[in-house]
Amino acid sequence: MLNYRPEKDCRFDILSLGEVMLRLDPGEGRIHTARSFTAWEGGGEYNVARGLRRCFGMRAAVATQLADNPVGRLVEDFMLQGGVDTSLVRWLPYDGVGRSVRNGINFTERGFGVRGARGCSDRGNTAVSQLKCGDMDWEYIFGKLGVRHFHTGGIFAALSETAAEVTIEALQAAKKYGTITSYDLNFRPSLWKGIGGEAKAGAVNCEIAKYVDVMLGNEEDFTRCLGLEVEGTDANLTSLDPANFKRMIAEAVRRYPNFKVVATTLRGVRSATVNDWGAVAWENGVFAEAVSRPGLEILDRVGGGDSFASGLIYGLLKGCDIEKCVNYGAAHGALAMTTPGDTSMATLEEVEKLMAGRGARVDR
Repeated sequence: MLNYRPEKDCRFDILSLGEVMLRLDPGEGRIHTARSFTAWEGGGEYNVARGLRRCFGMRAAVATQLADNPVGRLVEDFMLQGGVDTSLVRWLPYDGVGRSVRNGINFTERGFGVRGARGCSDRGNTAVSQLKCGDMDWEYIFGKLGVRHFHTGGIFAALSETAAEVTIEALQAAKKYGTITSYDLNFRPSLWKGIGGEAKAGAVNCEIAKYVDVMLGNEEDFTRCLGLEVEGTDANLTSLDPANFKRMIAEAVRRYPNFKVVATTLRGVRSATVNDWGAVAWENGVFAEAVSRPGLEILDRVGGGDSFASGLIYGLLKGCDIEKCVNYGAAHGALAMTTPGDTSMATLEEVEKLMAGRGARVDR
């Protein structure tokens, strides 16, 4: 069981550091032929805090930076609707064009059948990528306000050299004040290919890993970012033997004895809309497997891993054993992929109903 700071001593149960983007969704269509889009907010690190607030009722905040223009204020409005505290958002003046600073936009196709989901992000020179060490007052945030759990990840760390430095700065400050830290490796080839590729991703993430209590990711994340191989897994991720992942986790813990919890999602991709779904987690020498869900039907897979993370962290915050924690994560991730958008629309009641094995009959 993790040694969390008492609730009474902390303003926030969960604080995430990362970019919050405007997501534009063509629904059932394609980006390149769309004539209208549905707008959402989303971001790998932010989605975790948002899920913990809306589904699990935790006190959540996000630390980020936005350009002060109507797009940034729209993103803020989405965050406020999600109940996430925005008091730690830094606003940068907008020059009217975006030469010096701008807000990120992410176009996302859901995919269907043989056509995989596809993202096209427009996030160069965004406000949060320009965040530098010293911009955020981490001493005030972790020392004065108090945070029980701090979460960030490899998407934010890949945005710029300074973003990676800020990631380490924040993790070190969190550790100083007894805040439990988590990190989702979230390897994205498109973010790293122009700045050194997989080799750079490995160098950055292996350094960050030294300051992490709870390490999260999937097979590709652990392979590309930490150099850990999963035996017996094919290139299409259709062979997901939990025993192979347990060996990978054991090696991760051997290399990084600071890891207190390690968890990985297991996804076998039959098609864009049918996946096998599960998860494995480790804590203090104990392995636990989530209930396997073969043939899970998916509406929108984006954010499933983030929702897994928020469910797992909820269990950890509540002091649950690792088996219950990983099942909170897997159930929440499964439900999040049944609705559109990056963020979860599930309720705690629905998560616990799924964990209990109750079916999808109509509730009325």
